Amino acid sequence: MTRTARLDAMKNQAHTTATPRGTEGKQLPQHADLNLLRTFLAVYRAGSFTAAAPLLGLSQPTVTAQIRTLEQQTGRELFTRLPRGVEPTPYAHEMAGQIAAPLDALSDLEESDALAAPVHLAGPSELLCVRVLPALVPLVADGVQLRVTQGLPEPLLEEMRQGRHDLVIATRRPRGRALESVPLADEEYLLVASPAWAERLAGHPEANDPGATLREVPMVTYAEDLPIVRRYWRTVFGRQLTARAAVTVPNLYAVLSAVNAGAGFSVLPRSLCQEYLDSGRLVLLHTPQEPPLNTLFLVQRPGAEANPDVIRVRDTLQRAARSW
Repeated sequence: MTRTARLDAMKNQAHTTATPRGTEGKQLPQHADLNLLRTFLAVYRAGSFTAAAPLLGLSQPTVTAQIRTLEQQTGRELFTRLPRGVEPTPYAHEMAGQIAAPLDALSDLEESDALAAPVHLAGPSELLCVRVLPALVPLVADGVQLRVTQGLPEPLLEEMRQGRHDLVIATRRPRGRALESVPLADEEYLLVASPAWAERLAGHPEANDPGATLREVPMVTYAEDLPIVRRYWRTVFGRQLTARAAVTVPNLYAVLSAVNAGAGFSVLPRSLCQEYLDSGRLVLLHTPQEPPLNTLFLVQRPGAEANPDVIRVRDTLQRAARSW
């Protein structure tokens, strides 16, 4: 029998034995959610929702909600809530006896399969393309499988909470305690324009004050609220930015393309525009004593370490980020 067939057979066995024979009340649906059954078994063995949560890689409220759902499906109370922990009901004892063996066998088989599981990685599009994927090329050549998603921090972190990503590179630390994160690197932001604009600004009467001279230069950004440029003005020039964007584009790659073509100026991360600065296609308009920095965080989904390739990707990124 193939590994896939064995997995399917074990899942079917877990479903068919999930409802104790000879009991009254609702029965579990024919295709009961295995995640609910796993949560039930973890709580049954741990003796409390709180103790089971880290074993499952879930938050305590999620464990509580899943047990409540399973109780609604069975029409039976599974646990008696105590001041400290829970006490399984007779129905729960019988259910645990029925499902423990097939679920344990399925878990063992899935763990052996985890060796070949793809690593689900997510982060900002530009950073993934310029820094992250090049750093991971040796791992891909060594057999590591990657499934890469790009997006904004909050949607990606919410998807991670739902189990969709193993690792997320975020431009801000995740809120709450459910997701653990470590600082990965500091991204430096630079004020840049094409050489033609830089030459025009050099002859300006207020050339020593870029904040003033740039009022006459079109601004290119990726959002109407100018988040990166406003922050630069506030932290470097100590004033609020009052200008409006001349060009708004969908992402930082498009900002880079427009500025490189001579559309105006912008503020870009060094990782994205360093090659253009080195080749002379872009010019640095200002060199502050302390350039604005934004810390990147590497976030790992609880339980993702069961896949050893997740650890390999995580460690490789942390080593590579030292030179970013």
